Amino acid sequence: MASLLGCEPMEIIFTSGATEAINLAIKGVAKEYKHKGNHIITVSTEHPAVLDTCKSLEEDGYAVTYLPVQCDGLIDLETLKAAIRPETILISVMFVNNETGVIQPIKEIAAVAHEKDIFFMTDATQAVGKLPVNVQEMGVDLLAFSAHKFYGPKGVGGLYVRSKRPFKVKLPALLHGGGHERGMRSGTLNVPGIVGLGEAARIARAEMTADAKRIGELRDELEKGLLETEGSFVNGSTTNRLYNVSNICFEGADADAIIAGLENIMVSNGSACSSTKVEPSHVLSAMGLSDDQCYASIRISLGRFTTRDEITAAVTDIKNLVASLRAMNA
Repeated sequence: MASLLGCEPMEIIFTSGATEAINLAIKGVAKEYKHKGNHIITVSTEHPAVLDTCKSLEEDGYAVTYLPVQCDGLIDLETLKAAIRPETILISVMFVNNETGVIQPIKEIAAVAHEKDIFFMTDATQAVGKLPVNVQEMGVDLLAFSAHKFYGPKGVGGLYVRSKRPFKVKLPALLHGGGHERGMRSGTLNVPGIVGLGEAARIARAEMTADAKRIGELRDELEKGLLETEGSFVNGSTTNRLYNVSNICFEGADADAIIAGLENIMVSNGSACSSTKVEPSHVLSAMGLSDDQCYASIRISLGRFTTRDEITAAVTDIKNLVASLRAMNA
């Protein structure tokens, strides 16, 4: 795992997954460095694991700034700089958005943070194992990841914690009792899960480049076919984006109806972690989409085992279903 992230093995704290890692990082920095300030900066399109953790801290008296995003899903660095206060102690920005695949300029954001002696954290759940991630080159101080996002077992993940100056991070534990993981996360370690995580990391390192090329070509083929449908468009940046995610709006067709009408094709109407929610996607809303457009958008994810035949079938079935739904609503 350390080889995959470009860090030292002792800088990795094993957790039950990215959600626990995110809580450990954000709450840990908030508690440990409260003497320096009580202000945290994050982004309105973050995963609920970050947003809900920040909201919890707000209830405890911390101040949180939720940065807006542009219509392509990217933050504006000047807006970030303007949000920094003397009491800012942490900036947390997602590496790759889980709904749109939009990739934020992590290295540039880290530089902005460090210029003001602020810690920088990234939720890299969607990036690790799919994109080259080197915490030293990017200047990341804290990085959360989860094994199942790169074909490891569910229920295991971790947190990279920088141990070297000038931005060495000290975190108090959320879980006490035994002092495991350098005192940051007590509890018997999930050894089978960690072994699976390590093997998944080894395979990801070996096959990442080939996977990116093949899956990216399939995604482009998928989008080319689906965007032939009038009134359809890709949500988010099409240049700064992960190769395996496509979030498409089919105006005039309800996403829930698309999901229900597809057989043997699994798509989502938002985050896979919250796809049963009835509210419009907070990510798409933050990018300026109307409620109707949000409710007409689906997220399609491709993976290591996706085939060209599946792409062909998906294009045909989705286009036919969208046409049928629009005819019903006409």
